[in-house]
Amino acid sequence: MQLDSAGTAQLLGGLGRRHPRIAVATVVRGETTTASSGVPADADFEIGSISKAITGLLYADACDRGEVRPSTALGEMLPLADCPAAHLTLAAVSTHASGLPRLPQAGDTWKRTYGLWRHGRNPYGETLAELLLQARTVRLKSPRPRYSNLGFELLGHAVAAGAGLGFQGLLADRLRNPLGLTSMYVPAAAGELGPHALSGTSRRGSALQPWVGEALGPAGGILATIGDLAALARALLDGSAPGTSALDPVANFAGPAARIGAGWMTLEAKGRTITWHNGATGGFCSWMGLDRDAGTGVVLLSAVSGSLDRHAFRILTGLTSQG
Repeated sequence: MQLDSAGTAQLLGGLGRRHPRIAVATVVRGETTTASSGVPADADFEIGSISKAITGLLYADACDRGEVRPSTALGEMLPLADCPAAHLTLAAVSTHASGLPRLPQAGDTWKRTYGLWRHGRNPYGETLAELLLQARTVRLKSPRPRYSNLGFELLGHAVAAGAGLGFQGLLADRLRNPLGLTSMYVPAAAGELGPHALSGTSRRGSALQPWVGEALGPAGGILATIGDLAALARALLDGSAPGTSALDPVANFAGPAARIGAGWMTLEAKGRTITWHNGATGGFCSWMGLDRDAGTGVVLLSAVSGSLDRHAFRILTGLTSQG
C-alpha cells in the first residue's frame, strides 16, 4: 500500500527539511505501507551498514546449511596464509568481537578521508584480492566489542567462499531470489549501478561519488529499493527469511543495555525490545528496525547524509503503541 501525501507528511514528521529525498516503509501485523518524498518509488538507495545486517542473515543461513560453523576460522575459507586474522572465528567476527580494527591500517587512510570530505570521492573500491592483502598485514587489537567494517567485509566473502559463490551470487541465491527482492544488488564498480540508482548528496547539497567496490559489498555496498527492504522486514517478522537466528542477541555490545546477534543490534526503547541496524555512506543514510514481539517494523532510506536514528525509533515505537 502507498501512502497519500498527507499520510506521508504525518509519518515523516519534520524529516523533510533535512532529508528532502527520502523513502519510508512500515510493517504492522503483516501489512506493509511504503511512501517516498522527492524520489521515485522504485529508486535504488545505498543502504550502507544495513549491508552488515544482511550479511549476518547470510552467515546464519550458511551455518544452518552446514557450509560453515561459528567455530570456522577465516583462514579456512579465505587465502590468508598464517596471519593473525586467519585464526579468527566467524562467530567472533559476526559479533564485532574479533579484535579487527574498524578499517585496515593502510597508509593512505588519511588521503582517502580527505578525498571524501574535500572532493566527495569514494574512499573504498578495493577488489577482493586487495582486501585479502590488507587482511594479511593487519594488526589485531584486544578481542572486545569493536565495530569493524573490515571484519564484515571478510565475513561476507568467507561465507560466500563456503558456498562456492562470490558475494553477489550468495546474496542473489540465498536472499534476493527466494524473497523476491528484485532490485537488491551489489555493484563492484560505478559502471554496474542500475538505471534507478540515486546519486547521494551531503547535507550541504554536494554530489558525492557512489560507494561501490567488490570488497565493500558485505559491509556497506548493497543497494536496494524501499520496497525490497519492506519485504525483507516483513519476512523477518514472520520468520520466512533465511538466517533469522542472526537477529537473536548472543553477547553484550555496549554493556548489557545494547546486545548483538550476527550483526543485528538489540536495545530497549520506551519499554520495547528493538532489533535494528543503521547505515551511512557518503551521500546516504538508512535505518531498519523491528519490534519482533509486536510484529512491527520500520525502514527509512535517505539520499542525503545525516542520522535517521532518533526519528526512526520514534516512528517504530509509535507504531507499536498505536497497535
